[in-house]
Amino acid sequence: MGRRVTVLVLAALIVGAAIGAIGDRQIRTSTTPTTVPSSTAPVTAIWPFASTATRFGDPVLAVQTFATDYLGFTNPLVGSLLRNANGSDEIVVRSSVNSAATTVLVRQSTSAHTWWVLGSSAPDIIVSSPSTMQRISSPVLLKGTSTAYEAVVNVQLRQDGSVTPVTSSSMMGGSMGVMRPFSKLVSFHAPSSRYGALLLRTYSAKDGRVIEASTVRVSFAK
Repeated sequence: MGRRVTVLVLAALIVGAAIGAIGDRQIRTSTTPTTVPSSTAPVTAIWPFASTATRFGDPVLAVQTFATDYLGFTNPLVGSLLRNANGSDEIVVRSSVNSAATTVLVRQSTSAHTWWVLGSSAPDIIVSSPSTMQRISSPVLLKGTSTAYEAVVNVQLRQDGSVTPVTSSSMMGGSMGVMRPFSKLVSFHAPSSRYGALLLRTYSAKDGRVIEASTVRVSFAK
């Protein structure tokens, strides 16, 4: 009887160690970027930067770093992956539990099996122009509808490989939950990169944190 108990205890310890090892591998996979050649970056991707060696095997980690390092969220709440039939999947990001959702579009590379961020959209910042991958030159006309604190939507134009804006501006839309149109010409100096993104954000009246963010992938006329 004593021998049987000993065998059962040893078996339980071995199984527990195996489960722990699997769990540890899963944690490391979900928190560590994967390094692959930068040439695998699709032109439609905003993040991670093609000029770096950082790649992501986990879509949630890709979105988490995009939300904090690119969009400027502080301690964002990042949801799980939602699969879409068209191949562009989604992950929802919120600045707090009750805040509006910023939907981040992601796509997995079929060759390297790494994840890329294609853009983001917020229900209170709807961009109608320019469209995704549109070629723009200075000045670029921004059009859409929005609602925000004191009606202000903040705008940045960035080139690939940098979070430093090529130009920054702001514009007025709706406020107090009422969506109203915005339209503004934004001038900028020609960047060195061929591609970039427009970033439109609203901030909290309470503490100035980013609440929502819409991004549009663009190319620059040369």
